[in-house]
Amino acid sequence: MGVKIQYFTRKHLLGIAGLEPPEISELLDLADTYVESNRSPNKKFDKLRGRTVINLFFENSTRTRTSFELAAKRLGADTINMSVSTSSIKKGETLIDTAMTLNAMHPDLMVVRHGDSGAVQLLSEKVNGAVINAGDGYHEHPTQALLDALTIRRSKGRLGGLKVAICGDIQHSRVARSNIHLLNIMGAHVRLIAPRTLIPSGVREMGTEVFHDMREGLKGCDIVMMLRIQQERMQGNYLPSVREFFHFYGLDYEKLSNAKPDALIMHPGPMNRGVEIDSTVADDLDRSLIRQQVELGVAVRMACLEKLIGNLDQPGQGGA
Repeated sequence: MGVKIQYFTRKHLLGIAGLEPPEISELLDLADTYVESNRSPNKKFDKLRGRTVINLFFENSTRTRTSFELAAKRLGADTINMSVSTSSIKKGETLIDTAMTLNAMHPDLMVVRHGDSGAVQLLSEKVNGAVINAGDGYHEHPTQALLDALTIRRSKGRLGGLKVAICGDIQHSRVARSNIHLLNIMGAHVRLIAPRTLIPSGVREMGTEVFHDMREGLKGCDIVMMLRIQQERMQGNYLPSVREFFHFYGLDYEKLSNAKPDALIMHPGPMNRGVEIDSTVADDLDRSLIRQQVELGVAVRMACLEKLIGNLDQPGQGGA
């Protein structure tokens, strides 16, 4: 048998932009192998036994942090969760000081979420181990896009050729940016649906179609991906009212009827029910993939941890 080609040889996972289709497919294929094992009584492996993973979250998170913690523990790694609210950051220590302090403890990998775009990139340049971006400012959230892609691929059998509508607060969403990059790389057709105030400049140059009428934008779509309204990031009047937003852009069955009859629904969470999505639609077991997204997030993060830590052992490999 020939030697299996390794496509994903990077040291860090800081974003989806710049990845090649074989790299993405390799991560998704590896994640696929963990889905069934995560449903079995014995979920533990020892592939990362003796390795150390630090979760360093400067922003609050439940799903992402817990998912990474589970992923690392299921692979056998020692896992440390840094509580930034009680750490030296609150005493005036800078991000770089924190990075250097943690680097001196020789972790193999750091999972970092930060409120400033580019902060995770900066930290990755100061440490010896691998770094995964768990969300930085308005920039990217690569593992969310990967788990969304795996969810779509397992449900539809492919990514290429699908029409995917991303709806809602595009302006403030790093999830949207990572998904736009990934879906375009893998040959899907991306539509963005939002009021003009929530569409960032330059998105058409990213290879998307933009719609301000939801019914028109959903026509012929295979996947409808709703986004959370991020009011905590909004400075100014982006929305006239929550009620008016739901009337025009909240997903209900009437608006969904404009998509394909077998169109499926996604949401990265947490959901604002009655704002971005009607509860009956979100809980529709025949149409909604929201629970699957949460489940597959652990498998995707296991794959990312395994690949990146494995790449540390390969001499001469590992770019950003």
